[in-house]
Order: sequence, then structure tokens, then C-alpha cells
Amino acid sequence: MIHEERVILMTGLQVYEDGDGKRDIAISNYFRGDYLGMQMLKSVIYVTIAAGLFFAGYVFYNLEEFLNNIYQTNWLEYAQTLLTRYLVLVVAYTLITYLVYACRYAKAKKNLKKYYGGLKALNAMYHEES
Repeated sequence: MIHEERVILMTGLQVYEDGDGKRDIAISNYFRGDYLGMQMLKSVIYVTIAAGLFFAGYVFYNLEEFLNNIYQTNWLEYAQTLLTRYLVLVVAYTLITYLVYACRYAKAKKNLKKYYGGLKALNAMYHEES
């Protein structure tokens, strides 16, 4: 015999499991600190690559000016300016990454709590029937 409540609950659980549930379950496999640390490390790597590409593009675009001023440039001051800008960029992106992924982790845990509650309710329906 088909129970309408049970079918509705099972359908809702399956829709979640096939959609956002995959991502949420993957996120919940990590401890919060490990998940945030991994995402922040990836962010630092990506920002470093992007900054390097941007600097290379800037040098190639202004190559003539760069080569004309190569002996007149104070390289220590130039490197210090680049490093300062790079560190500000990395800190900003890491902070943004932390905030975004902390919210995602909390949301995934909240959604999984509802999902597991639905599974418990479904299990109770089956035990009630037998």
C-alpha cells in the first residue's frame, strides 16, 4: 500500500540528494577548519597565478618604457611596492574566501541536518507501519 506522506517525503529527500545534497555531503566530509584552510590555500594559489599573469602582461604591454628605464629604476623600492600590493591583494582575497566558504559550510551543515531529520522521519514511518 502506498502512503502519500511517505512518497512526498522520499521525493523531497531524493531531489535534495540529487541536487544540492551532493555538494553539501562533499563539504560535510571535512572538518570546518580543514575545509576553510583548503579553500583559502586554493585562493592564495589562484591569486598568485593571477597576479603573476597580470604583472607579465603589464611588462609586455609597456616593454619599451620598461627597457628604457631599466637602469634608472630603484629595484628595491619597485620590488617593495610590488610585494606590498601583492600582500594586500592576497589578504583581501583570503578574507573574502574565508567569509564565503564559512557561510557555505554553515549552510551545508544546516541543510544536512534537515536532510538527516527527514531520513529519521522516514525511518520512523517505516517502523510505525511494521
